[in-house]
Amino acid sequence: MVTRLRHIGRDQSGTTTIEFTIIAMLFLLLTFGLVEFGNMFWQYNSAAKAAQLGARLAAVSNPVWGELLNLESTGTPGSAWEIDYTVTCDGDSADCDGTYSGDYDETAMECLVFGRNQATPPCDTECDPAGIDADEAGMCDRFGRITPENVIVTYSHTGLGFAGRPGGPVPTITLQLTDLQFEFLALGDLLGLQDITMPPFTVTMTGEDLSRLAP
Repeated sequence: MVTRLRHIGRDQSGTTTIEFTIIAMLFLLLTFGLVEFGNMFWQYNSAAKAAQLGARLAAVSNPVWGELLNLESTGTPGSAWEIDYTVTCDGDSADCDGTYSGDYDETAMECLVFGRNQATPPCDTECDPAGIDADEAGMCDRFGRITPENVIVTYSHTGLGFAGRPGGPVPTITLQLTDLQFEFLALGDLLGLQDITMPPFTVTMTGEDLSRLAP
């Protein structure tokens, strides 16, 4: 028995296979890790670009807060605007709330998320990345998982913008993307990892035409 145990202890057959298996597993894990890092960077960058595009569209599209265009200044024409407001429109609750109440314009939100076009209706109602050459791209054309439920738009009076124009200064617009998920390509199934919620993406811009007919 002792002799047999000594023989087993000196037996090196199969060692190469075991070593290769360990090294291969580490190599594949490293490779998948690099792929996932690149995928994470791509998703994060795409979402950030989508937020920038959404803020730009919000500056030149009908406001999601429908009552904004009905506000009238009570001050002297050409002087400081006396109306102060901060209203937040949440796509998840489909409601606008803040200093003033007002209607939530679903079509205006669709313009930001799905893009604008020159046909009727004036805004797309679904994500269509393949059609961005024909229509003006929306946020989901940059990051396909964006829906109106991920978008929060805030309109506030800060005194910035075209303060001397008739009707008073334009609003400062803050667009925020929330609850976007980072999805794993391979490591999620391999290691049982759950999707990770990305941090909110926030972009602020001064309003311009506030009309979907704007260029």
